[in-house]
Amino acid sequence: MSAQRRRLCVLAACGLSALGIGSAAADDDAARLAAQWQQYEAERPKTLVELQPFRSVTSTPAATLTQLNPGVNAWWVFETGADGARRRYHLENPAPATQMPMLADDGLHLRSAERDTLCLPARDALAPLEQARASKLPYAPLCGGRIYLRNVVPGTYTQIERMTNLLRDHVWGGDRIVGFVRDQFFRDAFIEKEGAVLQAADGKAPAGAPAAARLGAAFAGQAVVPEHLGLDAGEPRRGLALGRWYAVNGAPDVFVSAMQPQAAASDLPALARRRIPAPDAVEGAALDYLIAFDLAAFDLGFALGTDHPRVGWSERALDSVRDPSLPGPDGIDSIAPLASTGMLSPAQAARAVATFTGGFKREHGAFRWGALAQIDHGSHYGFIEQGVIFSKLQPGLSTLYVLDDGSVGMKTWTRADDALLPRLRHARQNGVPLVEYDAARNESAPGALVTAWGAGNWSGSADEKLRTLRAGACLVDDGARHYLLYGYFSTATPAAMARVFLAYGCRYAMHLDMNALEHTYLAVYSQRDGQRLVQHLVEGMEEVDRKGGADQIAPRFLGFPDDRDFFYLLRRPPGGSSP
Repeated sequence: MSAQRRRLCVLAACGLSALGIGSAAADDDAARLAAQWQQYEAERPKTLVELQPFRSVTSTPAATLTQLNPGVNAWWVFETGADGARRRYHLENPAPATQMPMLADDGLHLRSAERDTLCLPARDALAPLEQARASKLPYAPLCGGRIYLRNVVPGTYTQIERMTNLLRDHVWGGDRIVGFVRDQFFRDAFIEKEGAVLQAADGKAPAGAPAAARLGAAFAGQAVVPEHLGLDAGEPRRGLALGRWYAVNGAPDVFVSAMQPQAAASDLPALARRRIPAPDAVEGAALDYLIAFDLAAFDLGFALGTDHPRVGWSERALDSVRDPSLPGPDGIDSIAPLASTGMLSPAQAARAVATFTGGFKREHGAFRWGALAQIDHGSHYGFIEQGVIFSKLQPGLSTLYVLDDGSVGMKTWTRADDALLPRLRHARQNGVPLVEYDAARNESAPGALVTAWGAGNWSGSADEKLRTLRAGACLVDDGARHYLLYGYFSTATPAAMARVFLAYGCRYAMHLDMNALEHTYLAVYSQRDGQRLVQHLVEGMEEVDRKGGADQIAPRFLGFPDDRDFFYLLRRPPGGSSP
């Protein structure tokens, strides 16, 4: 991070007076930040802009510029037009580390170390902005492509999502109908079994891969043939040794591994202490895939879909914790004036190495049972994109986050962790931990609620049958290297997921989404002869990308706006991290 950006972050978080600057301007800035924090915490209806405690506003007679989080410096709201007909625009800065905005009487300037450019002149700012809006592009370039106008666009839904949304949004009791269909017809629908069991060939782990998983003695040296694996791991027909890592061809620093829950080491003391049951015969033999990303090579990001997750109330929230005067748990039910595009910007897409689906929709992102259902309006899952708080981070929930210096963390959020808010670039919460770090014992252990259906909010059927297609993520510290692992479980309970993640040495692990290939989607991208190649984790995921006919594939999250939120990994440029 540049010194200028670091200073902006400090100013936004602490106020000028905290730096010992005794000027009247510093006092005014500290008072403004204190007032904005009170506005953020206030239990009352508000706008999304009012929910941003670190925002900075500059006004001239012709325009107003709101930097939603100056420390991150990625998103701005620009307001201009005649009195009584002011229009607001969501602008994105593709170079936040080097390019700063400045609003002056003559218009909006873009400043960098090399130049100062008048981007939107005060006398004629509306014309280019309205032209960009009329284009209806998700990202409409302005000022020679130095910034983008983000436009509201429709997201693309799969047929399954169209039908479930119709039922949930327009049919009384529709969520119960969706649940019945899921429980009766989708349980074990995506289970994958080994094509054959082989003796593993001798081989060394590829350079830079994490340590192999710990296996039970009966499974050491056993290999399986993954018939539906879509990633190119060399010669899978010869079999992949359980728990061993293989390099993904065409994607440096990305690795894949195959596992069965029954093969994971069962002698870990933490499994016995938490009374984690052994996997049943079905999930024990089901094939799971783990994908590892060396975080020294990638920047992790998070983006909202065009429609999900929403910011209003979840239907799961109990009446006793709802405030009828509030449109949502954080006082908002709309993200206006911001535009959520459901896809990467052109500036990011060129560096994209992988994307995967994020977490639960808002309707499932709150608690109906257990202690977390009784506090904090039902403990709705929080999320932050580009430093903008869309839903507050709630204590007690698993949180995957990215700081302003590019470092990635995963933890159970606490009130004290709100001190990190000024430095958060991205964050996504999704229930309670699958694996958590036990500081007293200096070890990782299954989450305390992995076997508690209601209190853990694991979904599954009403009779507590938790086995289904699921995905999760974890962090592994392997010496000086740090890895983000994505886990695809073709049919599993949360307890089986925890068992597998522990076998791979995960320090902390959390649930993502479940029940369908579009909800557990992951794709890896590479370049060959100037063309982008797409490798899907599982072959069936390719169908999600077929939007223009059987022969037309557009990569999800890159080629078209999607209704769902997602994570993405960008190849770091030489010299370190970037936004």
